[in-house]
Amino acid sequence: MEIKVVKLYDNGEWGQDFVFGGENKSDGNPGIKYPGSLQNFLIDTGSEVILVDTGLSPETPFKGYTKVNDYIPALEALGYKIEQVTKILVTHKHPDHTGMLKSFPNAKIYIGPEDADALKLTGENIIRCEYSDGPYHNFEHCQKIADGIYFIKARGHTKGNSIVIAENDGVYYMMHGDVTYVDAALHADKLSIVFEDLKAARDTLNRVREFIKNNPTIYLSTHTPEGYKNLEEKIIMKLD
Repeated sequence: MEIKVVKLYDNGEWGQDFVFGGENKSDGNPGIKYPGSLQNFLIDTGSEVILVDTGLSPETPFKGYTKVNDYIPALEALGYKIEQVTKILVTHKHPDHTGMLKSFPNAKIYIGPEDADALKLTGENIIRCEYSDGPYHNFEHCQKIADGIYFIKARGHTKGNSIVIAENDGVYYMMHGDVTYVDAALHADKLSIVFEDLKAARDTLNRVREFIKNNPTIYLSTHTPEGYKNLEEKIIMKLD
């Protein structure tokens, strides 16, 4: 199994008030900034090519960032063609995670049912995930996608939010969408201001932190350069 990064945007920034202020606005200082980016991930099992999210559509602006590549050219730069993609795992409905779903009509698209409804997704290739394979470690509900790859119910950021964990050589690669926007928020145990269910978002972050404390985990974020650096340098996340 290989996990690769699909790099889309870089050189942005987040204010601490945005990335820390979900439960208490006073937790974040807007003068403190963290680097921002946009990337998604790809899992090559050797027999399947599985995408985790599909970035922005080219016509959608992403202000304040430097474009590295549009999604399809970025995928091709990694050596993959559209027709090779067999499955897409959607962490949540937001357009910077779903912008190019329409480009993969032959791939099975796994998504939480609430987010599928919000996007009005229909068709035989849309899998409204039922998370029917029971618990995964300390998470209550999961769906096994392939050997060592799990789609996990993780509500809060959106009502249909999910995370993806891939197991490889004794290490857990957690592709979490927007559970946090920067790794500093994970360390500080802070939620961002973007959520649809605050109670569920807190429960998800608690479970993510517990999982990381108990398992060697590479934390793969969408919106910070730490996401691709953690992958490239195989950095195991450490929490106090």
